[in-house]
Amino acid sequence: MSMKGKVVVIMGASSGIGAATANLLASQDAKLSLAARRLDRLTAIQAQNPTATIKVFTADVTKAADVQAVITGTLAEYGRIDVLFNNAGIMPVNNLNQGAQQEWQQMLDINVNGVLNGINAVLPIMRKQKSGHIITTSSVLGYEVLPGYAAYSGTKYAVRAIMEGLRQEERQNNIKTTVIAPGSVKTELFNSINNAEVRTGLEAAMQQPGANMLVLEADEIARTVAFVINTPANMAVNEMVIRPTGQEV
Repeated sequence: MSMKGKVVVIMGASSGIGAATANLLASQDAKLSLAARRLDRLTAIQAQNPTATIKVFTADVTKAADVQAVITGTLAEYGRIDVLFNNAGIMPVNNLNQGAQQEWQQMLDINVNGVLNGINAVLPIMRKQKSGHIITTSSVLGYEVLPGYAAYSGTKYAVRAIMEGLRQEERQNNIKTTVIAPGSVKTELFNSINNAEVRTGLEAAMQQPGANMLVLEADEIARTVAFVINTPANMAVNEMVIRPTGQEV
């Protein structure tokens, strides 16, 4: 599989699925723009791929100006943008009766507004090109709701609605949309869980015998992203739910 010549922007590229996707696409000769708040993580990816074409940006997806700077800088560098991967996200977990208003606001700002900021910045370019592909990370919890995850699920249901609306609005401009909805994946996302009991329980579960059937590796999701990018022009994979084989929800 080759990505030669494809220009891909990855928001939230410093760890987990974003970093794994960056490394995979770099190995497949894509031209990359990587954005995240932690610049040192992005320069480390550059160092791991010395022959790849990679531009890095410090950006906070909650700030529209930061996201716009990534898109503007990418266009100036490469002359086009083929793919935007909206991957930044957090997953605090608490029951609603905890009144975790600061967590709710952070999730809305990153998981929802961050996606909208990416769409807003790149859409004029893709409309002008009459081509493009916008991919956004959702979750199986954008299809199911569990106790303690109601607010998080709300943000991921919102992502699905936004992406479906985008598909309908932009299909005649040859702009593809894909929602990637992973189940449990071994990433730093668990670090954003402020509920220590939940976080500890999840971490312990990952160490149990047979845990590989209950959790995916980030590079397994990265291969899914590469697959949907490489689909033919007349084919759009709009939603992909990817669970570990043994996951119940």
